Amino acid sequence: MYFFVFFRGIVASILVFLCFGVTQAKDGPFTRPHPAYWRFWLCVSVVYELFLIFILFQTVHDGRQFMKYIDPKLGVPLPERDYGGNCLIYDPGNPADPFHNIWDKMDGFVPAHFLGWYIKTLMIRDWWMCMIISVMFEFLEYSLEHQLPNFSECWWDHWIMDVLLCNGLGIYCGMKTLGWLSMKPYQWQGLWHIPTYKGKIKRIAFQFTPYSWVKFEWRPASNLRRWLAVLGIIFMFLLAELNTFYLKFVLWMPPEHYLVLLRLVFFVNVGGVAMREIYDFMDDPKFHKKLGQQAWIVATITVTEFLIVVKYDPNTIMLPIPFFVTQCWILGIVLILIWTLWRFFIRDITLRYKETRRRRQEGSSDRDRVPGHADGSNTASSGRSKLNGSMDTVRQRKS
Repeated sequence: MYFFVFFRGIVASILVFLCFGVTQAKDGPFTRPHPAYWRFWLCVSVVYELFLIFILFQTVHDGRQFMKYIDPKLGVPLPERDYGGNCLIYDPGNPADPFHNIWDKMDGFVPAHFLGWYIKTLMIRDWWMCMIISVMFEFLEYSLEHQLPNFSECWWDHWIMDVLLCNGLGIYCGMKTLGWLSMKPYQWQGLWHIPTYKGKIKRIAFQFTPYSWVKFEWRPASNLRRWLAVLGIIFMFLLAELNTFYLKFVLWMPPEHYLVLLRLVFFVNVGGVAMREIYDFMDDPKFHKKLGQQAWIVATITVTEFLIVVKYDPNTIMLPIPFFVTQCWILGIVLILIWTLWRFFIRDITLRYKETRRRRQEGSSDRDRVPGHADGSNTASSGRSKLNGSMDTVRQRKS
């Protein structure tokens, strides 16, 4: 009885806060289907961050047992599924079903991968950045499979099913949708001014599409600020992806639980707004003088989730990474640093030196031309004066 009263009070407090935020919070960059919809998700992100802070400051045992108040089935250790093992695409030892390894990998994660990358493409709106994040996450799974058995997959599961089929197909469909949205005419005629019922239904469906379309041009190599911002976006994306797996591991939540799905739905709604705010801040810093509120909250949520993972299971996080994996990551980081120094410092200094040298040479050549031009004019004038003098002498003789 006491728990019921306590739970009812918490829910009522959250609802009051959501009602206040939906009516009074600041509008974001999106206006469709309605600004109140995006204000609602902004307030939900604040509530979720407060919930994460509460879980962070509990003991490990109390935090895991607290999840039972949300669902009595939680709070129980769950075995992680290993996707590795027998990696034969065609298993001759099983004549009844030689392709059983492929069918065993066909679970709920296959459509989740496709749908997830379709939506991420709509958020990022750049093919290259999506592919980089997709490939980088597969490398992270290779690097961290000694910590989570769930990351242990066959090579063809990594590169064929994930990168090429699920992720690649999702990115391709997302880019096609972006092309359609960028070419679609946005004419927002009033609903009651449309004469036909078909037109009214079409107008209602278009209410859930963007009011206008902005094509993202990240241009990471244009300047150091944009390059660091793109690196930060990729890092936060990868950290949020890792949090999905590590939170399930440390909080003992099965992959098919509805809380995992609700978290993904939450990030779909707040992630798009955050990416638009980040792009506006990068592309026009004079007009957008500070980063948007949703972007800050999403970054805070991602960091808080990572802190929960570190606190609840530090032994798993601190398992030493294999030496050859560490060497590969160090090599990659060093290459990124070298390219950054060359592109934004050494190359710029060299170009400036060449430009300064070219201007100096042009200035010296101009100064060399001025005296020569003056001497030539003086010579020409003296020649004309002598010619005029000789003509006067001829006239005097004739007279």
